[in-house]
Amino acid sequence: MAQIKIHFYHSLNDFVAPALSATEIIHNFDRKASVKDMIESFNVPHPEVELILVNGIAVNFNYIVQDRDNIQVYPADGSPEVKPLLPLRPELPRPPVFVVDSNLGKLARYLRLLGFDCLYRNDFGDAAVATIASEQQRIVLTRDRSLLQRSIITHGYFVRTNLPKIQTREVLKRFNLFPLIKPLTRCTHCNGKLMETGKQQIEHCLEPLTRKYYEKFLICPECGQIYWQGGHYVRIKRLIDELSTEKF
Repeated sequence: MAQIKIHFYHSLNDFVAPALSATEIIHNFDRKASVKDMIESFNVPHPEVELILVNGIAVNFNYIVQDRDNIQVYPADGSPEVKPLLPLRPELPRPPVFVVDSNLGKLARYLRLLGFDCLYRNDFGDAAVATIASEQQRIVLTRDRSLLQRSIITHGYFVRTNLPKIQTREVLKRFNLFPLIKPLTRCTHCNGKLMETGKQQIEHCLEPLTRKYYEKFLICPECGQIYWQGGHYVRIKRLIDELSTEKF
């Protein structure tokens, strides 16, 4: 029977059994396996992995594990400065785009409020999320570890907390999005990109007092939702400021 040593670092220990966390694990195995399959056998989803060193050499997910290998697995936070010859996954454009599973609706709304392209529907099943992520090169945001382990998903993140405001800052920090925030540029209802519109074009849709007191409007060309800086704007601005802070 073959034997390896494997060590998971930093935030990857959120997934490893407590008895094996933050330590060198001695593991016996009796079948051919890729390092990706070996990593996920410890419940660590492959999209959370940023760097794999085998006997000190960077490898990709296709590497076949050998007897007596010493494997070190790192997340994005805390990876050593080693550039793999074969990257684990293609690079994403900046700013990145997201698809969010059906349990994270408020996170999707908050990310849209800050200007990020974030697909969400409350009837998205796991298969739909995985397919959209693969076809459109979107990052999956989820609290479902099994969803992230689907092989067609290349980019993803397991959201740690249950609190939507903290979830938002968590995602902003993980993907270094604070410099890219452009609030009030996307529709929080459907994700469409907002555009300015003349009052004359939409005044038939406005309530009398809104028509009387406001002159500047944005509209979503996808769903027709209209936005203006009404009495609710102070509350929205306060929420944007709260979400945009880098302090937890």
